[in-house]
Amino acid sequence: MRCGLNEKEEGEQLQIDFGKLARVSASCSAVVPVAIQDADTGKIILVAYTNEQAFRQAMRERKLVLWSTSRNELWEKGKTSGETFELLEAYVNCEQNSLLYRVRPNRGGVCHTRNRKNQARNCFYRRIRFDSLALENIDP
Repeated sequence: MRCGLNEKEEGEQLQIDFGKLARVSASCSAVVPVAIQDADTGKIILVAYTNEQAFRQAMRERKLVLWSTSRNELWEKGKTSGETFELLEAYVNCEQNSLLYRVRPNRGGVCHTRNRKNQARNCFYRRIRFDSLALENIDP
């Protein structure tokens, strides 16, 4: 594990947070999950949340604006890191309780973690091994 990174983000042990939605519901305004898809590659690069304020701002500004459930505040993706995204399309599911945003990265990265080459990567960089439930970093 590299210095400054925690076990949950870089380790090989599976630690799924099954209580996340219960905490989100209890601690912040009404939110729905949003799958974020890279329009060029088709890969899902992030799953996050939006509330009505973030949703309306994203639609108006055509950029990736979400609701940070950990900080309980509006989250303009990339505002501090520079890893911003153009919002190309938005879809709602049949029950209107989740969204899909198709985006184009303006600079390249999405996750706050980096690989060993200090390159940006998407948030789904570890594969779960079926037999052991251990994690395998596919973008070390």
